[in-house]
Amino acid sequence: MSRAIILAGGQGVRLRPYTVALPKPLMPIGDYPILEIVVRQLVRNGFKHITMAVNHQADIIKAFFQDGAKWGLKIDYSLEDKPLSTMGPLKLIPDLPEHFLVMNGDVLSDVNYHDFLTTHVTDNKTFTILSHVRKDRVDYGVLKTNTNNKLIGFEEKPVNTYLVSMGIYAASRRILSEITEGVPFGFDDLMRCFLAKDESVSVVPYGGYWMDIGRPEDYAQASKDFSKLKERLGI
Repeated sequence: MSRAIILAGGQGVRLRPYTVALPKPLMPIGDYPILEIVVRQLVRNGFKHITMAVNHQADIIKAFFQDGAKWGLKIDYSLEDKPLSTMGPLKLIPDLPEHFLVMNGDVLSDVNYHDFLTTHVTDNKTFTILSHVRKDRVDYGVLKTNTNNKLIGFEEKPVNTYLVSMGIYAASRRILSEITEGVPFGFDDLMRCFLAKDESVSVVPYGGYWMDIGRPEDYAQASKDFSKLKERLGI
């Protein structure tokens, strides 16, 4: 119960031009690349084996992390010869245990990964999603009209609230039967499969710190937050 799969094959399109020469998982947050922060947290949480699913600029990631000995654990790699989205790469890993952690390689959070996976295993779930409340402010006055284009309401810079996936999951090997081999298969595809079959998927709200660095404004915020979070992150 100490296996983690880190999805590190994305091209980081939303962070360009920063990611033209550097893979998104190696973008620096404070003193470390974001992916090294994740690795250090997993080690601290008792994980002994990490598989990095890589594609874009894979050689740079492999050269940085090598076999993981520097961090006191085993790191190996699953190389996609073409992009397979978020869940597709799992089909390429032959030695997955019965339960394992799956997460994006560009997530900054103070979650306890060991406790999250342990709860999933104890409850014998097929798939567990860690979730977070996200608030987005609209920077405009929002007009509400009827079918005749008559103004019937107005809201100045409203805040929309969503419950979103944090890109951190606990999974059972049972999900592999849902994943189509050799073609892109994303988190969204897996969710539609589960919903179509009325499969029980657990969504766990998390109230601690979380930031996905995929957007420039979120990357800037995470970099700003890091110095205050180092102790909570275990770095």
